[in-house]
Amino acid sequence: MGTGERNQEAHVPEGTTEASGAGSGAGTAAPGAGSAAPRTLAEALRARSDASLAALLRARPDLLTPVPNDLTQLATRAGTRASVVRALERLDLFALQTAQALAVAPDPAPYEVLRTLLTGDDGNADVASALPGAVAALREQALVWGPDERLRLVRTARELLAPAPGHPSPTGLGPTVAEATAGMSPGRVQEILRAAGLPATHDPVSAVAALTALFTDRVRMSALLDTAPPEALGVLDRLVWGPPYGEVSADPAPPVRWLRDHGLLLPTSARTLVLPREVALHLRAGRAHRAPEPLAPAVAPAREYRAPVVDSAAAGQALTALTLVEDLLTEWNEGGPPVLRAGGLSVRDLKRTAAALDTTEQTAAFWLELAYAAGLLASDGEADERYAPTPAYDEWLDLPPAERWSRLAAAWLAATRTPGLVGGQDARARTLSALGPDLDRSPAPEVRRRVLTLLAHLPEGTAPDPDTLLARLRWEHPARTGPEDLRPRLAGWTLAEAELLGVTGRGALSGHGRALLGAVHTAGGAPGEAATSAASAKSTTSLLALTAAAALAPHLPEPVDHVLLQADLTAVAPGPLRRPLAAALNVLADIESKGGATVYRFTPASVRRALDAGQSASDLHAFLAAHSRTPVPQPLSYLIDDVARRHGHLRVGAASAYVRCDDDTLLDEIVGDRRSAGLRLRRLAPTVLAAQADPAALLDGLRAMGYAPAAESAEGDVVITRADTRRTPARSAPVPVPDGPPLPDETLLGAAVRAVRAGDEAATVVRKETPRRAAAEPGGLPRTSSAETLATVQAAVLTGSALWIGYVNADGAASQRVIAPVRVEGGFVTAYDHTADEVRTYPLHRITGVAELADDPA
Repeated sequence: MGTGERNQEAHVPEGTTEASGAGSGAGTAAPGAGSAAPRTLAEALRARSDASLAALLRARPDLLTPVPNDLTQLATRAGTRASVVRALERLDLFALQTAQALAVAPDPAPYEVLRTLLTGDDGNADVASALPGAVAALREQALVWGPDERLRLVRTARELLAPAPGHPSPTGLGPTVAEATAGMSPGRVQEILRAAGLPATHDPVSAVAALTALFTDRVRMSALLDTAPPEALGVLDRLVWGPPYGEVSADPAPPVRWLRDHGLLLPTSARTLVLPREVALHLRAGRAHRAPEPLAPAVAPAREYRAPVVDSAAAGQALTALTLVEDLLTEWNEGGPPVLRAGGLSVRDLKRTAAALDTTEQTAAFWLELAYAAGLLASDGEADERYAPTPAYDEWLDLPPAERWSRLAAAWLAATRTPGLVGGQDARARTLSALGPDLDRSPAPEVRRRVLTLLAHLPEGTAPDPDTLLARLRWEHPARTGPEDLRPRLAGWTLAEAELLGVTGRGALSGHGRALLGAVHTAGGAPGEAATSAASAKSTTSLLALTAAAALAPHLPEPVDHVLLQADLTAVAPGPLRRPLAAALNVLADIESKGGATVYRFTPASVRRALDAGQSASDLHAFLAAHSRTPVPQPLSYLIDDVARRHGHLRVGAASAYVRCDDDTLLDEIVGDRRSAGLRLRRLAPTVLAAQADPAALLDGLRAMGYAPAAESAEGDVVITRADTRRTPARSAPVPVPDGPPLPDETLLGAAVRAVRAGDEAATVVRKETPRRAAAEPGGLPRTSSAETLATVQAAVLTGSALWIGYVNADGAASQRVIAPVRVEGGFVTAYDHTADEVRTYPLHRITGVAELADDPA
C-alpha cells in the first residue's frame, strides 16, 4: 500500500476509523510519551515503544509483508479483514471471549463494563484475575486500543464478532433496543413505553433511551418481570442464552403477546421476534457468556511409567521404523509402482505395499509419506514415470541408526504432508491418494509441535488422556473449531504417528522425543514458540536432530557382524546387522520373519540373485564362512554349488532374443518342454535358439521353468545386475506449505520497526515554511526549484541539520524521506537516510523539493 492509501485515510473524519493517522502538521509523539487518549489506532501505535511494536509484528507477521511505510499504513493494514481474521484465529478461548464481550459492549467501553460482562453481577475471581492478561494480549495484537477508560475493539473485529441477523454472536446475544427499534414506528415505541409504565416522550430517540434505561436498571427491571405471567418467563428462559430470535404466528399466544407489548420481545419482521440485548443481560445477571473459561484445561495423565521403560519402548519402535522404511525402499530398489496421471499411488499399489510391509493401508501410507517427506523417495521423472529411491537414500543408509531415525523424525515434525487423509475425498469428491498432490495441510507442523509440547509439560513417563489433550487444543484455538476443522484429527494422527515412529513410547514422550522437540519450556508456554525464521528454523532443527540422535543411541542395540546358519537353509540374525552385512545378505537370502531376531531363508532363486549380482560360488562360500558363528551347513553348500553349476550355462541376448548354450541336448530339452510354447522358440543352430519374446521376458520364462540363464551383452559378456541400480535423479525433499508468512527474526523486526518509525517521522514531522516554497498538497511531496534545493542541501551539510525531502526513484515511485546530508558533489548528495537507517546517495535531479525541519530528529 502506497502513499495514496495514507492520504485517503487522513481525510476520514475524526473518530470514524481506527486507521486514520494524524494530519501532516501533527508532531511525532515520543514512544509511550503521549498523555492524551489516542483518537485513532494509528495514534495508539505511535505512542507504543519499539519493543511493543516489535511484539505486534511478531504476533502478526502478515503485517510485515511488505514492510509498512509508516504507522498509519501499519494501522490500516492491521484493520483489514484478512489480517483481523488471522489474528482472531490465533487467540485462545478466553482472549476470544473477551473480544466477543467487547463486541457487545458500548463503543468505547470502560474496563469495569467489560469486567462485568465477563464476571456477571456476582463476580468471578478467576475471570477477574485473568482479564488483564487477555486485554493485554488483545492490545499487543492491535485488536484493542485505547486506555482502560475507553477500550475500543478495532472496527473489523467488531463487525466480525458483533451480533447480526445473518451472523449470530457466539455470546448468543441479540441486537440492542436501539438497533431492534430502528425501523419501528414512533407510535409503536410510545405504546411500549406506556405498557412498561413509562411516561410518553416527544421523540423516538428519547423513547428508546427511556426504554434502554429501564432494561438496564436492575431494580425496575426486576419489578417489571415480577408482573409477567409464568409462561412468559418460560419463553424468556428459552431465548436468554441464544439464539435470541423466535418465530411467532400472526396471532401469538398470550405470554408472547405480553412480552411483545412490554418491549421484552421486539419484532424484526412480521413473523420474527428478538430478545433485546439489555433484557438478555439482565436475565443472565450481566454475563455475556454462559461459561467464561479463563483457565486453560489441564491435560490429565492416563498412565504413568518409569522413564527407562518409555525410552526402551520408544527405541524399539524407532528401530522398527527404520527397518520398515528400509524394507519399503528395498522393495522399490529396481523401480516402484507407476505414478498416476493425476499424481500419487494407485489404490491397488498401496494395497500391495501394505501387504509387503505386513501392515494396514493407512500405516503403509504413513511410511510412504514419511520417506517422501525425508527426500528418500520420489518419482523418476521419466516418460513412463515410476517411484524409486533417491540418491539421498544411499547416503541415509550409510548413517548410524540413531542419525537415520533423527532425519526421519525431523522430517515428520516439519512436514505439511498429512497421510491420515489418504483414502478420504477432497472438495470435488475425488479420492486422495498416497504421495498425491493434495495432501498438504499447513497447520500440521504447528499441531504436531504443540501436541508434543503438551506431552513434554507432563512429568516424564506420563501418557496423556487424549480427550483432555483435545480439549486443551480446542481452548487454545477456538476460532478454528468447527465441522471442517482438521485440528482435532491432526492431533489424533500425531499421537498415533509419534508412537509408530518411536517419538513416544507407550503413549508418553521419550527422552529422545524431548530432545527432538527442544521442549525445555516452562509449563503453559505459548504455542508455536519455536524458530523465528526459515533459516534459523532449519539450523535449529538440524541441531535438535543431532541432539535427539545422541539421546536415542544408548537405547539402540549395537549392530552385530554375524549370523547363525542352520541346517534347514536358514540364517538367524541375533540383532540388527551392520550395513554391509545386511545389504549382502538381503541379496543372497530372502527375509522369512522379523522381530527380535531376523530369519533369512536361502533358496535357489535367492542364490541365483547373488550370482546375477556378480558373485561367484567361491565368493559366497567365503562370505558365509566369514560371517557365521556356526559352521556352514552341508545342504547350503550343496545349494550354492548346484545353482552355480547351472548358472550361466544358458545365455540370453538380444536378437529379438536368443538363447545360446554349448550343450545342444539341453536346448532340445527346452524346445520340447510344453511350458516354452509361449516363448515361440526355434533353432537357428545346434547351440542357438531364437525367440519372439524380448530378453527380459525370455529370462523370466526360462527361470520359471527351473533353469538359471544369464543375460548376455552385445559383446557376449555376462550382464551383472545389481539390486540398487534404479535411482531417481537428485531430488530435494518436498518443501512444507507454510501456514501464513514466516515468523520474523529479531534482526528483521528491529530493522522493520526503525523503518516504520522513520517513515512515520517523514510523514508527520513539522517542517519550516519558507515564502519561496510552493505549498505542497496535503500528503504530497515538497516542491522547490533546483537552485533552492541545491542551496538548502549545501547549507545542511555545513550546519549538520536534517532535511525533509521528496524523492522519485528510477521506477517513478515517489516517497518522503528525512535525511542528514554529508556531502554534495557531481550532482549527487550523500546523506544518512533516517527512513532507511543507512547512508545513501541521491541524484539531485530526482529530489522534488526540500524543507528544513522545525526540530531535528534525535
